[in-house]
Amino acid sequence: MLRYLRRNVSLVVGLVLLGILVLFMVVGAFVVDTDNAQALSVPVLLPPSWDYPFGTDRQGRDLLAVMVAGTPLTLRIGFIAGFIGVGVGAALAFTAAYYGGVVDTVIRSVADIGLTIPGLLVLIIIAVSLGSLTVNQMAIVVSLLAWLNPTRTIRSQVLTLRERGYVEIARLNGMTGPAIIFTELMPNLLPYLAATLVSSVSAAILASIGLEVLGLGPIEAPTLGMTLYWVNFNAAIINGWWWWWTAPLVVIVMVFLGLFFLTVGLDEIANPRLRRSV
Repeated sequence: MLRYLRRNVSLVVGLVLLGILVLFMVVGAFVVDTDNAQALSVPVLLPPSWDYPFGTDRQGRDLLAVMVAGTPLTLRIGFIAGFIGVGVGAALAFTAAYYGGVVDTVIRSVADIGLTIPGLLVLIIIAVSLGSLTVNQMAIVVSLLAWLNPTRTIRSQVLTLRERGYVEIARLNGMTGPAIIFTELMPNLLPYLAATLVSSVSAAILASIGLEVLGLGPIEAPTLGMTLYWVNFNAAIINGWWWWWTAPLVVIVMVFLGLFFLTVGLDEIANPRLRRSV
């Protein structure tokens, strides 16, 4: 394992970055008073100091407390939407690729048509129609389109496995379609499914931040996207309040870099062509 991790640098970098974030959230939850993430909890617009390492914003919130409380909320949106998207997408993809015929044509056509529609525009329309959202509702909204790309990519992988010899033997032995899918096809695609999940989580986080920056997210929640919304709303960049937007941007960059390198590392495990010789 150690020898492989030395070769798969991307996986190590991704795990280290995400590990730092997890450590920041866990330790911060015990050390930082997250009640200061609420408005009017501390003095307004203080630059970073010993008392407030990340400074405070114009709403009277400790930005360190906002990061500690908001990062898990943003990750929750991504993981809920990612799991729903990959779960639905995998179910449709395995069904379409294994059974083929009309079922495959319908599922593939719906996924292809859905991918041609601007996803962010659809999410904006849905979010505006629903009005004020909670964090969990935000995750559900993002997940409405999160299954399209996994359906297409997973289906292509299942098509390459469907005609393999061990699948034919299982079929000749009388195994049913669902049994073959769960016992023969799915175990062989677990690394690829894991990489797809990480990629879907990253896409869901990006979509949620995009909606939140436009003011369509959970207004009262201190998520990273809503923090950037208040940065934009109060013109923090123009006014020179650099500490207000620096903290959320650093955390967002770490989240996306960690997920990106983790996806690349998992893709190397899933794709034999990318594996380097010892």
